Amino acid sequence: MTAQQAQQAVTVSVFTHRLPATRRGANLARRLAVGQLGDWGIGPAAPLCDTVALIVAELAANAVLHGRVPGRDFELRLTYEHESAHVCVEVSDTHPGRPEPSTSRAGDAFADGGRGLHLVAALAHRWGVSERNGPGKTVWAQTGPMRERR
Repeated sequence: MTAQQAQQAVTVSVFTHRLPATRRGANLARRLAVGQLGDWGIGPAAPLCDTVALIVAELAANAVLHGRVPGRDFELRLTYEHESAHVCVEVSDTHPGRPEPSTSRAGDAFADGGRGLHLVAALAHRWGVSERNGPGKTVWAQTGPMRERR
């Protein structure tokens, strides 16, 4: 048996959807993600589903609140690696600004915001910001180690 024959096939599923950069679009992103996970066999009671739903909600809300460019949509992309049961969430918008976790409001328990990326960092195995084709950026988070990001 050769080394190439010994390698296992890796099944990866991908879901991509463009959404309006509105509060309704952010809410729809979370609902679509949960529905897609269900299609992949990850039910709404699964901890992975909860984690992905929270990450999508935070990243989509940031795209709508901080990354919105009038007349432009944002994009949700989910990549599910079946073998490891890990999901990569990517949210792309057309705003050039880079997100950074707030340091000033993170400790303020009564602040209305400023904790979203701290929540993403706590839930995800890792997260970051990447360049994208066209204007803007992609903010991504992985629920666990994946072999390779696109």
